[in-house]
Parts: sequence; C-alpha cells; structure tokens
Amino acid sequence: MMSSSFNIFRVGISVVIMCIFYKSAVDSLSELSPQKYFSTLQPGKASLAYFCQADSPRTSIFLEELNEAITPLQDYGISVAKVNCVKEETSRYCGKEEDLMKAYLFSALLFNEVKYITTLEDLQNIENALKGKANIAFSYVRAIGTPEHRAVMEAAFVYGTTYQFVLTTETALLESIGNEDIENAHLYFFHCKQVLDLTLQCRRTLMEQPLTTLNIHQFIKTMEAPLLTEVTEDPQQVSTVHLQLGLPLVFIVSQQATYEADRRTAEWVAWRLLGKAGVLLLLRDSLEVDIPQHSNVIFRRAEEGVPVEFLVLDDIDSLISHVESNVHIEEIQEDEDEDTKSPNMDVQDDEVAETVYRDRKRPLPLELTVELTEETFNTTVVASDSIVLFYAGWQAVSMAFLQSYIDLAIKLKGTSTMLLTRVNCADWSDLCTKQNVTEFPVVKMYKEGKNPVSYVGMLGTEDLLKFIQLSRISCPVNITSVQEAEEYLSGELYKDLISYSSVSVLGLFSPNMTTAKEDFTEAGNYLKGYAITGIYSEEDVLILSDKYAATLPALLLSRHKEGKIESIPLANSHAQDIIQIITNALLETFPEITVENLPIYLRLQKPLLILFSDGSINPQYKKAILMLVKEKHLDSLTPCWLNLKNTPVGRGILQSYFDTMPPLPLLVVVNLHSGGQVFAFPSDQAITEQNLLLWLKKLEAGLENHITILPAQEWKPPLPAYDFLSMMDAAASQHPTRKDPECTKEMDVQENDKKQHEDKSAIIKEPIETLRIKHWNRSNWFKEGEKSFRHDNKEL
Repeated sequence: MMSSSFNIFRVGISVVIMCIFYKSAVDSLSELSPQKYFSTLQPGKASLAYFCQADSPRTSIFLEELNEAITPLQDYGISVAKVNCVKEETSRYCGKEEDLMKAYLFSALLFNEVKYITTLEDLQNIENALKGKANIAFSYVRAIGTPEHRAVMEAAFVYGTTYQFVLTTETALLESIGNEDIENAHLYFFHCKQVLDLTLQCRRTLMEQPLTTLNIHQFIKTMEAPLLTEVTEDPQQVSTVHLQLGLPLVFIVSQQATYEADRRTAEWVAWRLLGKAGVLLLLRDSLEVDIPQHSNVIFRRAEEGVPVEFLVLDDIDSLISHVESNVHIEEIQEDEDEDTKSPNMDVQDDEVAETVYRDRKRPLPLELTVELTEETFNTTVVASDSIVLFYAGWQAVSMAFLQSYIDLAIKLKGTSTMLLTRVNCADWSDLCTKQNVTEFPVVKMYKEGKNPVSYVGMLGTEDLLKFIQLSRISCPVNITSVQEAEEYLSGELYKDLISYSSVSVLGLFSPNMTTAKEDFTEAGNYLKGYAITGIYSEEDVLILSDKYAATLPALLLSRHKEGKIESIPLANSHAQDIIQIITNALLETFPEITVENLPIYLRLQKPLLILFSDGSINPQYKKAILMLVKEKHLDSLTPCWLNLKNTPVGRGILQSYFDTMPPLPLLVVVNLHSGGQVFAFPSDQAITEQNLLLWLKKLEAGLENHITILPAQEWKPPLPAYDFLSMMDAAASQHPTRKDPECTKEMDVQENDKKQHEDKSAIIKEPIETLRIKHWNRSNWFKEGEKSFRHDNKEL
C-alpha cells in the first residue's frame, strides 16, 4: 500500500494528520511549533506530522501505531514530527478539538500554489479574490495519489506561479458546477484575469482530454495562446502554437464589408473551440492566394504536408461539429499507436490499494451493521450473539475490509441470528484496548457465557462467511448414536454447511481413551470455524469401527463430493498431528491454483505437477490425473492446474520456463524445494493415464532432461519494512497453543452450556498459514539436483 500511496511525494508532498496529543505514545518524536515546522519543510522532502492540542486517551492506539511507524517511514525518506499547537495559534491546522482527526495533503514547494477545497463557498471565495488578477486551474480527482492527481501536481509545479491551482476530491463540489461525471477526473480553466466586474462569473473552459501531464501541458498552452488572431498569409504557411501542440487550425474567411460581423463570429467560434483548435480570422481582401468564392471556412490539420480544406458551412454548430469529429479521429489514431497505456488503477498488484481505490465512491449500507460505542458495547454483546469488527477509520486495510464486512451483512441479511456490529477504534480506543485489540482490522465472535473467539483467516467476504457459518456448530460435535453418526458422515446432519466444508471429520474412540479424546477435542477447538469435526465415544463404537475398517482410535474423513469415507489411525497422535491430518484433508485433490491458494500447496513441500490451461481443462485430462491420484502414483507430487484466464500471471510463469509462450494445454513438473528443475510433458503425446505414468517413471529414474532450472537465490524484500512474512511469523510465535475444554453440540440458538472457553485470539492461528509439517517422507526424486541447488524460497 505504501509504495503506491507515496508516489505523490515526487514533488514534495507533506501529509499533515490532525490529531490530539497523547504523551505516552510520542516520546521519541521531535516537538516543533507550527511556525518552526513549516520553516523546516525542504523541497522534494516528504514529511508526516500531526498537530496536537490537549491530552486525550481517545487517539492513544493511533498514536502508538504512528510512533512504531517512525523507523519504517524513515526507510522511505519520510520524516515524522509532532507539532504542538498553542492557544494563540491561528493556523488552520490548529483548530478546535472537534475539527481534528482530519488529513490534509500539501506540498512543501506548492503550499500556496495548490489549494485543496471541499465546499462551493471555498471555490467562490478564491474566484472572487482573483478576478482581474489571475486565472484558475480547477481540478477534480477521484482520490489523492491517483495518476490524475499526480499529473495535476506536476503541472502545478511548472505553472503554479502563473495560475492558481485549486484541487478537490468532493463529488458534490463537482456536481455544483454542472458536471455529474464523478467517475473521471476533470480540469477546468477559469478565465478570471479579464473579469473586472466582480458581479460577473469567470468564464470556464473544460479540458475534455484525459488528465495526463502532457495533455494538461497542451491544454494550458492553448489557454495562454491568443483567443483570436488576424492573419493575411497563405493558410498553408501560417504557424501557431496550436500546430506545435498537434491541434488543427480553423480560418474564418472574412472581407472588409462584413469584417465586424465576421470577427464576432470568429470570437464565438474561438470560445467554443478553445483547447481543441486554433481560430484565426483570415482577410480575403488582403490575400494573394486564391480561395474559392463560396468558401467561408478553411480547415488545416496539424500533420505536415496535408492540404487545407475549403469548406462552405452555414452555421456555427456545423463548423464546431466538423472540427470536433476530426479532432476525435486524430486522438483515437494516436492512442492506437501508443506503445504504453495509462495504468488501470482498478487492477493493481496491491489488493488493498486496489480495493480502496475501486470502492472509494461506493456508498456503503452501514445501517446493516450496528455501530457500537463505549456505552452500548457491553449491553449489546451480552443481549445477543454478536460478530464485532474492530477497525480504524484512518487505516487503508480497515477501510478495504469494511467493504467485505458490509458485503457479508448483505449476504446474511434475514438469515442469521448473529448480530453484525462494528467499533471504530479511532473513536473508541479505550474500548478496543479493553477488548485486547491492538491491531486492525480484527473480527471477534461473542456468545453468551463464553469468551470471545477471534477470526484469523483471510480478510474477505467468503472466508469470513465460512467462518461464521461453521462456527454455528460446536468443536467438536458430540455424536450420541450410531444412527446420528451415519447421518453426520453422509452430510445429512449438517447439510446446509456442506457448501462451506466438503469434508466432515469424525473421531472414533473407546470410552476409556481419555487422553486420545482430549487431544482430538483440542484439535477440534483449534479448527472451529474452519472444519466440521465430530466425536463418537459410546460403548457401541466398534460397530462403526468394523464397518469402516478403522483401528481405534481413528479418524473417519467423509469426502462428500467424492462420496467416500476414509479411515486414518490415530495411535500415538497428539493434537498438533491431528490438526495437520485434518488440515491436509481439507485440501482439494486436484485444485485450481490461484494467487491466493498457492502458498497453501507450496507448504506441502512437494514438487508441483501443474496443468496449464487457457480456460477450463479437458475432462479427460482431469479424469486421467485423478485416476493416478486414486492409485497412489502421485503421492510424492502435488497435482494441480492453472487457468490463465482466471490467473493471468501464469503467462509470465510459463515465459520464465520457455523462451517463447508454448501452446496450451501444457503439463509440467516444477521441483521448487530441492533443485528448481522444471520438466515438461512431451507436447506430441496425449495426456492419458498410461502416457503420464510412463513419463513420471522416466522422471523418477532420471531419464528426462529438464527444460530449465529456476534461480537458486533467495528473494528478499527490498527494505526491512517490506518483510511481511517474518513479521507474521514473529506475531504467530507469540501465541502458544493451549487446550480448550470440551464443547457440546449447538446450532444458532445456544443450549444451556455455561462452560468457559479461552479467548481463541491467544490459541488460534490459521492452520494453513502457520503450521509446519513435522514429519515428511522425502521422495528419491531429483537427488542429484538437490545436492547443488538446495534452497527454500524460489519464484514459481
């Protein structure tokens, strides 16, 4: 997020955060007065400062986070300062307490040249102050930091001393001046310098091209050019700034007898075509070149060598239409010839930045969730089973996840007894601290008589929905009869949850297997919200044991999609081993690899057998691979497939394997963890069970040559602040696993179970993200390469 957001600092942007001073959080920050702070701003240097007035605990969490951010911000060359406001200070940044907690962006170089406004009154005041003095470049951009915003700031850097630049992101302000297109950025040129009557409004010219640096430069240059020029030369020989900027020229042909009327017409045309074409008044009487008698307009394109057009037009609208249609054609041709295009901000590498940018103007139906305060929190969560989102209104990740949370509320509307609530920790930091919330965003589930359970999965609507739905049942479910066990294994007992977890796990234990049952219960508690687990420990457990050939203690894995039940012995298996078994069982047999799930399968530490496809895969290919899986021929590999239409990054992966893009479908084996070799299935062979098996045997025997070897270097982040994985590992290591007491069966309406559960925030970690495989039987594959190219971190 930071890498995209701080591009705006290329011309020396400073962010000023208005907040309330809290002493305990800011001891390491330098303290400056407002006057001193502004005097220290240096050209081209970025600065982050907050202005403080009085002690208050409301912003303590924010200030603590800001204090911790000093070092990583300095890695980016951004200084951090605390500015102490005094009562006598009249700066707009030292306002009243209710005016604080706002962010302002300005430039050290452009502090006076670019004024950010939020109301129509601000714009009118600036316009009135500049009438008869200077012109205004008023721009609306969708968000700070966008390419359009950067283009405006770069233009202000060049032209800021000549024109007053005014900037807004408020859609209401744009609509108030008559433009309802809030999806695109706009720039207006206010012609105020020539307005001497203060009661008149400045004439406004809209820039109709996209806001790029070159387009703004061209637009301003045309605003500087004379509105109308009289010429007596050959139209083919005339040169103006418009031609240099690639714009056409329009000559209004006049003669002495109609000069005054023609000049008024030419001026009217010039205003209509301002920024699109140059307009000149051509005196026919003084011209030696022959012009057709009936022609009243001459049109000259910007391209060299193109002859002028002699036109006969009866009205101004026809003339304007002719020019605009030709200018539009030239722009389209130019765009088609460009090798590069403007970046699509709706598709970014940084998903947080992409979400915030894409949804910045999206009105959220916040009424679907209940906003909690210090006064209403306790009474609300006690009165009902609640899901609480703790977030910070100033944090990008929080605001991005808030979109997903509202989407979740829409999906659950009218179908769930869980009350969806939210707490803005920027406003209620004491409340968040009491709930052990020190980072954002955090989702916790509160149920009567039990300690809250923290959600630690992916920050997305579907994953959170799965967690909530699977948390409706206990951990594990206590099955009380053989008939109920059969209903559980068939999926009938919780058929409404099968879409969220296609595997049901049932632990079978004799009544006297106390330790084994405790381990299984601990594993079930750990996986609550992520898996469906049940336990059966009645006297007649041998009925199930005999039916499914399971040696007690054992797990029964019911795979509902395949319609099969697999038994796994649990002798001498501890809770962590059981968690790993269940976690692996939840993985798909032949998954489609995406950016999101690739780390899951990489952690299996096996070579990948990947089928690359440009769309859905052939059912015969899938059948062949699944048959090899069933026959245990692929136990030492992770078979998967990648759809280039869903995951376009796969094209770049293939191009790193081959010199040119190979034809698809294509099957490869990638040994990421011990050698980096890449092997390609022969393109002249059909992907059948028999051909695949023969090829795999050749690979195992070392009879196939690799097509490439991936680099052995470890890919490290460019700066310590980018090392997110180590940060996650460090955070995970601070939460040791602890046992939870046994749970009983429950659905939406809780039964009378008053047993206490420990806060899952201390014990739950995402199984797939943090667990490591303890025991892993390495295959004999690629031993030779393993000696020379052992490495753990490679780029697929």
